[in-house]
Amino acid sequence: MSAQSATTGQVLEFALGGETYCVSIDYVTEIVDVGDLTQVPNAPRYVEGVMDLRGRTTSIVDPKVVFGIDDAGAGKRVIVFDPDIVKNQSAVGWLVDEVDQVVQITPDQIDRSPGNDAGSIHGVVKRDEAFVIWVDPAVVHSEA
Repeated sequence: MSAQSATTGQVLEFALGGETYCVSIDYVTEIVDVGDLTQVPNAPRYVEGVMDLRGRTTSIVDPKVVFGIDDAGAGKRVIVFDPDIVKNQSAVGWLVDEVDQVVQITPDQIDRSPGNDAGSIHGVVKRDEAFVIWVDPAVVHSEA
């Protein structure tokens, strides 16, 4: 599913630092607790390590490093993404503080991200009294 066709539907909300982010649920295969991570020498700074997830080596990425979020808190959960969104089709998961909920969004709730040249921020979702930053992991991992 392309980012352009993901303008409405369900998103998975999660916490990074003090902010709420979301991704299209279509990209998510599962959510797991953080397991034992094995450090990988000379890996990019955003790679926390790898873990064995049902017999498959899964790279665990810290999206706080990717998005420049200044928070040293340790992530507790891993959002595992469909390998088809990663450019080399390897298994990857994001280390997040908490996974909140799956919500339905409509086009009138979405504002396109102003001034975002990279394209990894799909938009900002207006929900209740808060804003949720909608990120596109397919773009993040095509650039990585």
